[in-house]
Amino acid sequence: MEYRIGNGYDVHALAEGLEMWLGGVRIASSCGFVAHSDGDVAIHALCDALLGALALGDIGKHFPDTSAEYKGIDSKILLAKVMELIRKEGWDIANADLTIAMQKTKLSPYIQQMRECLARVMVIPAEKISVKATTTERLGFVGRSEGCETYAVVLLQR
Repeated sequence: MEYRIGNGYDVHALAEGLEMWLGGVRIASSCGFVAHSDGDVAIHALCDALLGALALGDIGKHFPDTSAEYKGIDSKILLAKVMELIRKEGWDIANADLTIAMQKTKLSPYIQQMRECLARVMVIPAEKISVKATTTERLGFVGRSEGCETYAVVLLQR
């Protein structure tokens, strides 16, 4: 068997009055992500990890934020397209691990929903996806509630 590891990272600023989407799930919050798409930093980091594992570039290469086609797009659509590329190359997911850092909004009530949503989009068992949430102990832009960042690692196999 062959294996490939990919790592992804994404960050978006927070602003009042916008919807918040994380891991494909609508999060109840008074603020959301400033972005060209729906701003789902978890899915964007996951896409970058998947693409990076196969040296296929990054999410911006495949879905540029200068394109009207992707304005406001549901990031689950982007993830599904990335999965098509991965499978076209003959690879599948061994596992994926995401860490979301956000100071104020409590994400623990949404973790299982995120895992299940990502699994549906990726067409894999939810047991292959880990989603964790943390704060930055009030340090940096995340700690000041100015934004959110997500780290993702994937292991592909064929």
